[in-house]
Amino acid sequence: MARTSVPCPNCKTPITVDLIRLFDTNTDPDAKQILLSGQANYYQCPSCRSHGIYPTPIVYHDPEKELLLSYFPPELGAPVHEQERVIGPLIKKAVDDLPPEKRKAYIFNPRTMLTKELLYETILEADGITPEMLKAQQEQLAFIQRLMMASPDALPEMLAQDDERVTEDFFVLLSRLVQATLAAGDQQGAQALAGLQSVALEHTTVGKKIAKDSAEAQEVMNKLQTISQEGLTREKLLDLAIESAESKVKLTMMVSAARGGMDYQFFQILSDKIEAAEAEEKSKLETLRDELLNLSEEIDKAQKILHAEAKEMIDALLEEDNLVEASQAALPRFTQATLEVLNDEFMKAKEAGDDERVKKIVTVLTVFRSANESSVYLELIDILLQAPDEDALNQVLEEAHEGINDDFFQVLGGLINQVEQGGAQPELLEKLLEVNNASQKFMMRKNFEAASAED
Repeated sequence: MARTSVPCPNCKTPITVDLIRLFDTNTDPDAKQILLSGQANYYQCPSCRSHGIYPTPIVYHDPEKELLLSYFPPELGAPVHEQERVIGPLIKKAVDDLPPEKRKAYIFNPRTMLTKELLYETILEADGITPEMLKAQQEQLAFIQRLMMASPDALPEMLAQDDERVTEDFFVLLSRLVQATLAAGDQQGAQALAGLQSVALEHTTVGKKIAKDSAEAQEVMNKLQTISQEGLTREKLLDLAIESAESKVKLTMMVSAARGGMDYQFFQILSDKIEAAEAEEKSKLETLRDELLNLSEEIDKAQKILHAEAKEMIDALLEEDNLVEASQAALPRFTQATLEVLNDEFMKAKEAGDDERVKKIVTVLTVFRSANESSVYLELIDILLQAPDEDALNQVLEEAHEGINDDFFQVLGGLINQVEQGGAQPELLEKLLEVNNASQKFMMRKNFEAASAED
């Protein structure tokens, strides 16, 4: 990314844009998401107020899918030789950054995309997303745009009339739009989209179900936290499971959050309770046991898959020449399973006396722990979320002004993204957006005051 001075496409006034021309998943795992989400090359002209994606040549490279694509905006009106002069070095860099053993025949035949739509379709088609699926998403986008233009009073009735169109995919797409709008710096637009999401959760069939499921899941988490503070035992866990037996959502959340407590002894206590129960209660407890066993098995299988994927990633990572750089690039893919595998591999290497592997694993863990210092910012964000009103929020910002920096906004943005993708906590999302908006205003005011003091 390079901050570049370019003419506004509309009024030709010089503007500064963070231009990205090479999107290479080989060097940046998030490159595809950045390109497709509309975050890249966004501009907003302070003179004529026009905004959008700045027209610039693009090269997209994904070695896993064997894609090397180029796109040159036709509105630039450049002759073929000029297009080749710009595109050529980008393709060369993508190939040069690729290890020799990963270079395949596709790199000698880069494909030219005549339109941006074709570029996106080709990338998505490699992921199994068909033109029909894209058409359905475009129809959903048009539907969302129509809803955004409606008055707040008319919105509930419009949603009710098109209730069948408000599916789970609708909420996923809406969350992605909020993310892209935030990334573009449009706080007002993001808040408007979040407002639409809130109304849709309240006035549609699927929305009500999502809200209900979210409330049930949160209820179980609150109860687990309460009994954990009192001293979590298998008996208390079983009592909560019996209390939650009528809700698949509650049981799923329980098993996900407290799988470690549902061991052999837990099921033995449940079996003893079944033996001592009367007919009707016995049947209910047997059904509960079967449900808990099935959920536990599903979660265990999922965990095995996650650990296998994490093991594969760690093994590949430890083979990299520049381990620090490779570890930093891999951080977005780190999960709890990754850390568990790293710790397990550390113990195995230590027991085997493999000092070189031990050293490498320590390097990876050091990179992760350094990045994980964001926990300080998470604590600050939590305090800001607890502020009862705008005055209290601004007071916290004043007291913590040294901590309101680029790293803070990066952590806050990541948290907003996480909640958006979950799609089940609209109130938290709204509060996070409020914190983000207040923090942005605070920083602008502080920067203005600092500039005024210098003058």
